Amino acid sequence: MPSNNLQLSDIQSMLQQQGYITDKSVAMSVFLSLQLNKPLLIEGPAGVGKTEIAKVMANALQTDLIRLQCYEGLDATHALYEWNYQRQLLHLKMTEHDTHTIDEKERTIFSEPFLMKRPLLQAISQPKKPVLLIDEVDRSDEEFESFLLEVLSDWQITIPEIGTIKATHIPQVILTGNRTRELSEALRRRCLYLYIDYPDFEKEWLIVKNKVPGIDAILSEQITRFMQELRKMKLEKTPGLAETLDWAMALSALHIEHLDKTIIEQTLGVVLKEWQDTRQVQVSLGELLEKTGIIAKIET
Repeated sequence: MPSNNLQLSDIQSMLQQQGYITDKSVAMSVFLSLQLNKPLLIEGPAGVGKTEIAKVMANALQTDLIRLQCYEGLDATHALYEWNYQRQLLHLKMTEHDTHTIDEKERTIFSEPFLMKRPLLQAISQPKKPVLLIDEVDRSDEEFESFLLEVLSDWQITIPEIGTIKATHIPQVILTGNRTRELSEALRRRCLYLYIDYPDFEKEWLIVKNKVPGIDAILSEQITRFMQELRKMKLEKTPGLAETLDWAMALSALHIEHLDKTIIEQTLGVVLKEWQDTRQVQVSLGELLEKTGIIAKIET
């Protein structure tokens, strides 16, 4: 179904069919992004499902997902294109005795067969409207952000040796950020905005049940309550939904039916990734178990 024919209820159904437990604000943001053909900037803590929205959208729309992973020092070359120098040299070596002029050889090696398309060029060259995921855009520097803003405005890329390539179909763009730095007002104005926070108990519990089929009912509830309480602590790295699912899958694979102090201590490395956090939780574990009601349930 073309994206401009989709209704809000269709978006909710499509996300749910792809296994994404959503709420009205997420569905509305995705719907408006599709209808207005505007980039959607999604911010929030790490591990709450920002990237997953792009994956689900691509699957639901039955189109390609093209991902640009941002990092410090990322420049236009790595985001746009590079020439395949090894292939160019090999071609020149193989044709060094040909009668072609230097200009003819140059035109040959600087043509599309020798072009290595990076994510942004791939996105504007697709025969069908793709989903372009620009992941962790706040990790790139301000210079790259300015370049990106220009691409998002014009949807064309100029390659000196070939010319200007215009988008055959404007991609559906999802940008994600963890707020490691403040993005420019210009980029924010260009996008619709969605903030995804840590899920509440009901939503996280539903996600665990959906993503870890066959998990024990008591265990899924205890995991969710423990994670909800864990996020109230002042940790170096607060665990997100991704860690919840990793822990649920690990405990389910171990055929654990309920949490206890020993199994939590033995598997904390699945949830916490900083030694300071691990130590802090170990010291407070008894109190955490009481707050979540896990001890009382075990005793009864």
